[in-house]
Amino acid sequence: MLALPVAGVAQQPSNDKPVVTLKVQAREVLLPVTVRDKHGALVTSLKATDFTLSEDGRPQTIKSFTRESNLPFRLGLLVDTSRSMTGAMENERKAAGKFVDQMLPADPKAAKQGDQAFLIHFDNEVELLEDFTNSRDKLHHELDDMGPSRAAHNSGSGDDDRGNGGQRGGSGPGGMGGGGTQLYDAIFLASDELMKSQPGRKALVVFSDGQDRSSKETLSEAVDAAERANLAVYTIYFKGEQEHKQSDIPGLGGGHRGGLGGGGYPGGGGGYPGGGGGYPRSGGDDRRGGGGSSVDGKKVMEQIATRTGGRFFEAKKKDNLEEIYSQIAEELRGQYLLTYTPDKVDTDGGFHKIALKASNGDLTVVTREGYYTASEGSK
Repeated sequence: MLALPVAGVAQQPSNDKPVVTLKVQAREVLLPVTVRDKHGALVTSLKATDFTLSEDGRPQTIKSFTRESNLPFRLGLLVDTSRSMTGAMENERKAAGKFVDQMLPADPKAAKQGDQAFLIHFDNEVELLEDFTNSRDKLHHELDDMGPSRAAHNSGSGDDDRGNGGQRGGSGPGGMGGGGTQLYDAIFLASDELMKSQPGRKALVVFSDGQDRSSKETLSEAVDAAERANLAVYTIYFKGEQEHKQSDIPGLGGGHRGGLGGGGYPGGGGGYPGGGGGYPRSGGDDRRGGGGSSVDGKKVMEQIATRTGGRFFEAKKKDNLEEIYSQIAEELRGQYLLTYTPDKVDTDGGFHKIALKASNGDLTVVTREGYYTASEGSK
């Protein structure tokens, strides 16, 4: 089992004020929903009667549909600190810092919402720099100090972009040293170890070039973990300074829909845009997915966002990062929350496909593709 090394002892936020919570019954499904008009503007004045909902093709009754800004967020920032991202790292620190300021209260003691965030960086290993906190100062401190891990520094593949000789170490017990970036492991660990047990609204924001060369988990396993944790993943793609061979990208097998071809994008023929129906299956336990696949980092990041109900962004220039993070903050604050009780009880832990449509065809509705139920034997 993968373990998440921690940079230091995380302090739990001291807050005696009550946290606003959304009470959801055990069988109820909670969906964050984003709606945009044909011009891309958020639509925030809709009602439950403006939508139709189905699960596995069966119509469902929407129980509640609301925009409640007082409900707490659980947010995770995942930052690729491999060498290929060095040129954008200073802009990333600043943009992520402003995002923290937008999403968390200025004074943790005065916080009423209970919003919290954590910070992970990843390259040759995955390291938790700051656990859940509502302190802007703690997150700013870790963002300012953030650089390549000790494993990346020692391997020569993660030169410290700050130029001051410092780097964060994560090579203690449970560390995941490797020969390349561990994007999939970072998403899996953030989802399974940190987010899975958290209630309410949850989202990850991942900054990376989408390249993964040494994760223990596959891409499908990482996305499945996010879906099991009922969270959306917002991805920010920045084309790194290095290009890896296609055959160096692991993780295109398995998953609840037979790999990453399921669902697909509009016009993509069932796979990625322009694809012919998904990736070839590699067979066995081969995590490399075959050297003939058309995988690239941008499409990997697109697929992660699409499958989890998040949103994909491309930073064509490093100066675009602040604008992108501001758009993510706006979208998170503009979400609806939908709840419903499935018409059938599933105790086997299966995956259930969700389809939510607006009666107005000009609107674009984004939510998770589905959810996993907990099996009777699970906790």
